Amino acid sequence: MHKIILVGVGGFIGAVLRYLISGYVQNLTQSVAFPHGTLAVNITGCFLIGIFSHLAESQAGMTAEMRLFLMVGLLGSFTTYSTFSNETMNLFQDQRLFLALINIGIHIMIGLLAVLLGRFTIMTIWR
Repeated sequence: MHKIILVGVGGFIGAVLRYLISGYVQNLTQSVAFPHGTLAVNITGCFLIGIFSHLAESQAGMTAEMRLFLMVGLLGSFTTYSTFSNETMNLFQDQRLFLALINIGIHIMIGLLAVLLGRFTIMTIWR
């Protein structure tokens, strides 16, 4: 039961952060054609999971409880790949093929780069 509560509390925090940050970024860009808010949340989540996964694997370590709270709960609800998929499908359905392909490419390429950067950042800090 303790583990479920950790995931649930992390999920609550992650979902609220996703809502706030995604909405803020989308409003900031004033764009209705491209999902900037979802992109910002996914890239940030990729960066953070790079940091947390390195900490979990390194000598600094991370308890199983911290991993559940941060990676499963918080980041699991913070990143929005289901939303990304739906928004991309909507772009395809609206016959905005170019924007749909750009959305896919940016999420994947920059997402992978953000994970790498997160790992590099934490390795540099924890030396």
